[in-house]
Amino acid sequence: MWGGICLFQGDPLTHAEHINFYQGISRTPIFFCIDAENGLGMRMDSVEGLPRQMMLGATGDPGLIYRYGRLVGAQCRRIGIQVNYAPVVDINNNPDNPVINDRSFGEDKWKVADYGVQYMRGLQDEGVMACAKHFPGHGDVAVDSHLDLPVITKDKRQLDSLELFPFRALFAAGVGSVMIAHLYIPAIDNEPNRATSLSYNNVTKLLRKQLHYQGISFTDALEMKGVAKFFPDGDASVQSLIAGNDMLCLPGDVGQSLGKINAAIKEKKIRWKDIDTRVKKVLYAKYVYGLAHWQPINKVHLTADLNEGIPEMRRQVAVDALTVLREDASVFPLRVAGSSGAAGERDLVGTGLQARTKKQKKVAYIGMGLTEDNAFSRRMRTDYNAHVYFFDYDLDSVKAAAALELLSNRYEAIVIGLHNYARFPARNFAISKPAAWLLHELQQKEKAVTLFFGNPYAVKNSCDARTIVACYEDDSVTQTVAADLLNGKFVARGRLPVTVCDDWKAGMGIVAPERLLPVADPVRLGMDTAKLKKIDAIAQEAIDKKAAPGCVVLVAKDGKIAYEKAFGYMTYDKTEPVYTETLYDMASCTKICATTMAVMKLYDEGRLDVQKTLGDYLPWVRGSDKAALTLSDVLLHQAGLVPDVVFYKETVDSSKEQNPLPAYFTFRPDSGHSVRVAENLYLRNDWKDTMELRIVQSKLGTRKYVYSDNDFIFLGLIVEAVTGMTLDQYVKKTYYDPLGMTVAGFKPRERFPLGRIAPTADEPIFRHQLIRGDVHDPGSAMFGGVAGHAGLFSDAYDLALLEQMLLNGGTLNGVPFLKPSTIEFFTAYHSDISRRGLGFDKPEKDNATLKVPYPCLSASPQTFGHTGFTGTCVWVDPKYNLIYIFLSNRVNPEENNPRLSGLSIRGRIQETIYQSMGVDMNASTKAPAPVKKKKRRRRG
Repeated sequence: MWGGICLFQGDPLTHAEHINFYQGISRTPIFFCIDAENGLGMRMDSVEGLPRQMMLGATGDPGLIYRYGRLVGAQCRRIGIQVNYAPVVDINNNPDNPVINDRSFGEDKWKVADYGVQYMRGLQDEGVMACAKHFPGHGDVAVDSHLDLPVITKDKRQLDSLELFPFRALFAAGVGSVMIAHLYIPAIDNEPNRATSLSYNNVTKLLRKQLHYQGISFTDALEMKGVAKFFPDGDASVQSLIAGNDMLCLPGDVGQSLGKINAAIKEKKIRWKDIDTRVKKVLYAKYVYGLAHWQPINKVHLTADLNEGIPEMRRQVAVDALTVLREDASVFPLRVAGSSGAAGERDLVGTGLQARTKKQKKVAYIGMGLTEDNAFSRRMRTDYNAHVYFFDYDLDSVKAAAALELLSNRYEAIVIGLHNYARFPARNFAISKPAAWLLHELQQKEKAVTLFFGNPYAVKNSCDARTIVACYEDDSVTQTVAADLLNGKFVARGRLPVTVCDDWKAGMGIVAPERLLPVADPVRLGMDTAKLKKIDAIAQEAIDKKAAPGCVVLVAKDGKIAYEKAFGYMTYDKTEPVYTETLYDMASCTKICATTMAVMKLYDEGRLDVQKTLGDYLPWVRGSDKAALTLSDVLLHQAGLVPDVVFYKETVDSSKEQNPLPAYFTFRPDSGHSVRVAENLYLRNDWKDTMELRIVQSKLGTRKYVYSDNDFIFLGLIVEAVTGMTLDQYVKKTYYDPLGMTVAGFKPRERFPLGRIAPTADEPIFRHQLIRGDVHDPGSAMFGGVAGHAGLFSDAYDLALLEQMLLNGGTLNGVPFLKPSTIEFFTAYHSDISRRGLGFDKPEKDNATLKVPYPCLSASPQTFGHTGFTGTCVWVDPKYNLIYIFLSNRVNPEENNPRLSGLSIRGRIQETIYQSMGVDMNASTKAPAPVKKKKRRRRG
């Protein structure tokens, strides 16, 4: 009977041929096994690798580890592997460990146990047997068991409290197998040179009887010197079976081992009864893991299938793992005058206006261990126009001194990357003494940033560095993510999984403050994760069909984040990936996330009455036909105002391109032109009054529902008139700052690097440029980027804080903002001629009869929110305590791109959320009658 075959190096197609051949000729099914804790790429060529477990240990999301395990499991299943010798659950508490080290999740026993269980579940949920290794714990050794037998001198109490802790967790969680290490632990078995893999005390007494583990036990490879040195020529195989193991891994000379095993049976050192029991156990496991119905591997697209999902997993791990250990003078984002975001030279076509910006070399990058460019150095060139230098570990001290002299006092900032150093600690990770000396000297410079692309233990070389980042891996994905971190596109959230020096202990890392809305397992919130995952496919469809280059989706339920994920890129050239922290132009969602919120607060305080008129609050409209319009009708878009006034029309020429005229614009700000409209385009300061006049002069229609930006321009101006503050200042002071909203706001270029802001539209007329960080709406732009109808930028999480406060009845984190009655009043249906609430959009009242329900079929009548022209939406459903946020830049680069709406991407995602909660799609969606207007005490 074939027990199993262990696969190592080679290409996937050859492996598939071998698996099909041997399974086909064997009378009993074969366990095909692989030692691939970080994916098949560590064993097979043509398959990309995945991050090692220590990088996983730097992340803070157990769900990510589960998904990682499922990805590896799917790889194994696709190529016919039933057993993966993973995960490693050794606690690496010895930085000089020459064999485990970065293969471990770290030194925290709780995290090792938790992440080990998640990885194991991911594998086994894909139908692949996991293997907890290396029992009873290989993390505290200084000898490589491939070369000799490591000795651990801990007593049983120490072993039980630390090394055995993760194994007990995995045994309780149902791990299918365990691998026994080659260790000499006198506290378990003091017979000289007897490895734990050959020890009856370890395998039978400790594992089976004390810990009650009855799954399959594999030995570690018996050809390793830690065993073969003392038990050669098949003796190790005999001793392994006597010890109580089920399967012998790589016993060396199989024929010789079988001969000695048979001899041991005849000598009654091994009983046939025990052999039969183990054979039955293995056969049963083969049945459980699908070998009773084995099908040949389909080799079509095999390599492509094995690589599916790997780049995205590598990126997500990098985003969650990168660890800022020290930051001097707020380096992130790295901002250096003249080094990033320079405009170069641009003509404002047909105007005679020209902008010139001279790029300067302000940043140096020195790649230690490099002899040629890699992804990070290339990004340094493009992002910062940096001078790039290489210092190989073969260079001597003379070259190191010359490099220091060259780099000293010439640059505003020096970025240092440690690349291509050894994985294990021998000889200081192969970092040469000249390189270590140069590293130390450069780190003393005023603005020096050091990034270690590899084993984090190497950071011990830089414990006095000013700014330092542990990056864990040295692949192109990690390098790209590190460049994005340096450029401020996301916030670091990794924590060190091991202690590297006295200053930096395990668990340390500079991360954003704890979030008020925690991440929770969707299952615990009553959501089906399989159905929720369909969001991924819908978002990807949007990208594939060019409805948007990328997007962010956030779902919160019961005050917790159930789903938060970024997809795609900021543009279709796929150079800048979207992060969950990416800021988007909220467009008309400004109406509910800024202007309506301000109106609600003033109403709540009795400073504003929605039954009063525009003339009551804006003296300059008195005498016009706009003066008598009530605020309630304005909030409902039924005051008769036209949809908009195209303010820029009279400030541009009559050509097809509609170029801005020098009579109104300059390319740089001056005392008379300080209103920023776009890059290198500034409007006359006195034009705001003219725009307000144009609204007053616009045609007024009869009372009917006409969605109008002018309604909310008026409301924003009323907020400013009542409060004496600009709209952006008022909402920041009243809501955003007290709620902990650190991102949401107007004019984001003043607060964030451009790399954090998604480009909106490539405007072919008027501004003639890709709009990035300036508001897309040209009217709002001419108001300086702050207006009641548009101008807000935000990421998804900040918006979720604001909406959660509304869901909570006006409070968050114990701080009151609004009365519950105010929220109920504004978010109810208020019109007999539309679906609108006061300021808020709501579901269509006859949704059940519509071919395309709005915003989706299952949204309850209590739902309120808004959609934005740029490709955004914010929806809140109090019935289900649910928040749904979708952010995209669907107008990039095609301003009138219809596909996001045409494919119903936002609505389908929203409906998927309801289905994940088990909401009945046929439930009544009939809306209640509009709230009848009551006579209210005038507020003023």
